[in-house]
Amino acid sequence: MKAKKINLYLMLVAMLTLSLGFTACDDDDEKDVMPKSNTIVDIAASDANFSILVQALTKANLVSTLNGSTEFTVFAPTNAAFTDLLAELQLSSLDDIPEDDLRKILLYHVVGGTNRSSTLSTGYYPSASEKQTGYFYSIYFNKESLMLNNKAKVTQADIMADNGVIHVIDKVITPQSITDHVIENPNLSSLTAAVVKAELAGTLDNEDVNYTVFAPTNEAFTALLTDLSVTLDDLTKEALTPILLYHVVDAFVPAADVSTSYVPTLSTGQGENILINVVADETGVMLNNSAKVILTDVVATNGIIHVIDKVIMPPTVVDIAINNAAFSILVEAVVKAELVGALSAEGPFTVFAPTNAAFQALFTALNVSGISELSKEALTPILLAHVVSGNERSSALSNGTVGTLNPNKSITIDVSNGVKLNGDINVVIADVQGINGVVHAIDKVIVP
Repeated sequence: MKAKKINLYLMLVAMLTLSLGFTACDDDDEKDVMPKSNTIVDIAASDANFSILVQALTKANLVSTLNGSTEFTVFAPTNAAFTDLLAELQLSSLDDIPEDDLRKILLYHVVGGTNRSSTLSTGYYPSASEKQTGYFYSIYFNKESLMLNNKAKVTQADIMADNGVIHVIDKVITPQSITDHVIENPNLSSLTAAVVKAELAGTLDNEDVNYTVFAPTNEAFTALLTDLSVTLDDLTKEALTPILLYHVVDAFVPAADVSTSYVPTLSTGQGENILINVVADETGVMLNNSAKVILTDVVATNGIIHVIDKVIMPPTVVDIAINNAAFSILVEAVVKAELVGALSAEGPFTVFAPTNAAFQALFTALNVSGISELSKEALTPILLAHVVSGNERSSALSNGTVGTLNPNKSITIDVSNGVKLNGDINVVIADVQGINGVVHAIDKVIVP
């Protein structure tokens, strides 16, 4: 009996020992399979080719940003790429680059989300480098050549991390000016050639300004040259300059801030206006009711670019009326009175342009249905009574009486509270500048 108790005791001890042994093994196995961190920073730190990148991230206090759970796509320059950058800048080390500048450069290599090479397409991507609140410097990626900004090439793609993906590149890229972006996009090569010929590259490279550029595509330039029956070589610097500057606004105007309005440009003369028309349907945003904005918000160091599908030309006072649907009845009247040629001449003219609503009120007063019931002989003196010789912007107007192209009709101007004509006619839009004069919209037709 005693022997049986001893054997039972030994069996219990053996079972307990085995149980403890298995538990210990389980603990060891769990330690072996604990997931290891494999963030973007971890991958860079484990590769000697990225030692300068890691050093730069540390100096710019960006390690925690790229070590978190937020997913990023990082275009990672190699040590050789950083060495080339320092040589170009004539600097001896990263210590010579101010921390804020270094941070801006590094974030310019970062795009939000996980963008594998199979999902990247030719076009612009917003970087994580911020120009101003809510707007980030753009990167142009060419899928065919695997180039960024036509400078850095992807040499190894799709290094997957826990929080994104790394694509290795052979050159450090930096935020680009407007001129840089135009040059780097092959679909804007005609614009590049025109800018170079007009010697405007320096203007669009000016870092002391913030421009908005409406950039016509190659197809847009081809259509223009076809319409003019010329080549780019046939156009002189003097001919190109006002056309190109007519596509430039002296302000930073992102798509979110665009509204239907007239906007002054840098065009020669007095800064001819573009009519920006925001259409609520699928048409989107149109310039002068002819050019469509097809790509928005390419953010540069000195402004922003919106790509358009047609070259827009600086307008005459007649063009200004034609481009704006609110003047369609005025245009119909000018055509019927055969005054298009006269008002498209050199001028300059100041045109007080009645809106459609103003003409409708006239039709009611005359008890007619429209322009069709008025003869050329009746329309001509009415229309000429709205035109003054000279380019008189609102700031140059003063109280008094001025003659019109109708020798029998003068206009009385009162600028004491806005601009009024003949006591009860209001200027509702002022200073729409054309190449041969200026247009002021009015809310009532002047009747001789």
